[in-house]
Amino acid sequence: MPQHKPKAPLPASTPDSRPNAAPRGTLRVGPAGWSYPDWSGYVYPARRPKGFHEAAYLAEFFDTIEINTSFYQPLRPDHAAQWIDRVLANPRFLFTAKLWQRFTHDSIPGATPADERAVRVGFDVLRAADKLGAVLLQFPFSFHRTKETVSYLAALLKRFAGYPLVVEVRHSSWDTPETLALLQEHNAGFCNIDQPVIGRSLTPSAQATSPIGYIRLHGRRYDTWFSDDRAIPAHERYNYLYTSEELAPWIIRVRNVAERSRDTFVVTNNHFQGKSVVNALQLISILKGAKVKVPEPLRRHYPELEDIADTPPAEPTLFSLAGSKKEKPGKP
Repeated sequence: MPQHKPKAPLPASTPDSRPNAAPRGTLRVGPAGWSYPDWSGYVYPARRPKGFHEAAYLAEFFDTIEINTSFYQPLRPDHAAQWIDRVLANPRFLFTAKLWQRFTHDSIPGATPADERAVRVGFDVLRAADKLGAVLLQFPFSFHRTKETVSYLAALLKRFAGYPLVVEVRHSSWDTPETLALLQEHNAGFCNIDQPVIGRSLTPSAQATSPIGYIRLHGRRYDTWFSDDRAIPAHERYNYLYTSEELAPWIIRVRNVAERSRDTFVVTNNHFQGKSVVNALQLISILKGAKVKVPEPLRRHYPELEDIADTPPAEPTLFSLAGSKKEKPGKP
């Protein structure tokens, strides 16, 4: 598989401590989405000041956020323009966005030319402002590799070829050289994922098939990942906090992908109660080899963040945070 040489050096803010390391592309780490009710008092202040906006707040800590709303309906151009304004204080910031599920999850073929136009008008606002890092084509586990699905994917890649595309598949039938060759042919990136490995689930990887490298961490809730029990809240699927030991192999994979990509995005999707933000901050700290800015509400709930926070707590605490009870993640 041919390797892609990066077009730009890694910024000084993301050093590589290895001697004689190859130049790498720009690396951005951030959470998937920002509009979660359970983030109030965890990621965001419980009492929000006037003019507070979630994207602007997160852009203080991260250089990317993956837009989730574009998966459920086409991104409105006016919303895209507003979000661009919200993150202008961080010049390194880029959004990534999911393609509308009508193209990836509904019956194939289901999307119409009108659907395509609706998708494009929102994405084009981000692209025109140079704020669109990638468009993610996220397919479900049920999307297996067959002659028909390969043809459909190839046609979809042609259809949206003007965007920086990345493809996420979750079934191991796609784990073939032919899949990588197809993505390379269409200049589309391969999304390397961490998910509960059940049956024929795709296992962790470090593939780079285009100038865009992409990694998504979904958590490892084996008990809820494929559950259809309506008594289990939907958020429980993503209620998982990675340990440092679980993140360590992904640090190696991220660096591997970044060495072969121009722009690499690492997205944490284990979002319940801000766990994705915790793990994203930990990844940044490890990759930079430095402490990082931490949201004040979050550090009160996750005392492990004290180890990587670049400033002491804003308010003195009655009891030591180090002595607080930590959540202990693990395979249920």
